[in-house]
Amino acid sequence: MNLTEPLQPTLLTDQVYDVLREAIINGELPAGSRLRIRDVAAQVGTSVMPVREAIRRLEEGGFAQREPHKGAVVKGLTLEELVHVYAVRRILEREAARLGSERITPQECDRMEAEYELIKSALAEERAEDHLRHDEALLTILYEASGNPVLVSSIRNLWLQCRAYKMVGIKATLESEKSNEWLWRYQRDLVQAARSHDPDAAAAASDASLDVAAEDIRQRLAAKISGSTSTSVP
Repeated sequence: MNLTEPLQPTLLTDQVYDVLREAIINGELPAGSRLRIRDVAAQVGTSVMPVREAIRRLEEGGFAQREPHKGAVVKGLTLEELVHVYAVRRILEREAARLGSERITPQECDRMEAEYELIKSALAEERAEDHLRHDEALLTILYEASGNPVLVSSIRNLWLQCRAYKMVGIKATLESEKSNEWLWRYQRDLVQAARSHDPDAAAAASDASLDVAAEDIRQRLAAKISGSTSTSVP
């Protein structure tokens, strides 16, 4: 969604929030960008009130932070936050994968399979955003089968917090000559584990996926910090 696209007068705060969040995720608003309330309001064509509330929600979700003499700015990535977020995701998603694989229905497995095929198509066409969307859809089907909505909600909140991290890894992999197997292999393993109702296999696939993703992004960010790469981090 373009920042200059006119918004409807209903649910303005939600719309402004979605516009800003998408711009941050896609790199249109890079780390350190100031979120001036009046400037944003002028760009999206609203009053300052929904913009102020939307920025507050961005701060709560980890997309923005307050800095002295600047106000709200787009939050950058740190290795420390990466380690902590992925450590918590590993704990929660392992349990969700185990529970989901035990209770999932054949129809839900079919839906996972369909999302897996869309993941492969998105990778073949180098559509990073679509890959991420279908990946989260596949995982949501499995995790919701756990029957624990609090667990699923907690995981989805962490996804929002680390979405920029995930986009770094996906985009960089697609732009390089490296194999993109890690972007689809573990989803395939999760589908197979779900169909077999194998909680141990599901947990192992979940652990492996998050471990590989976290290490890949950790290396990219470390390289950026040392100045040895030009990869853009949103």
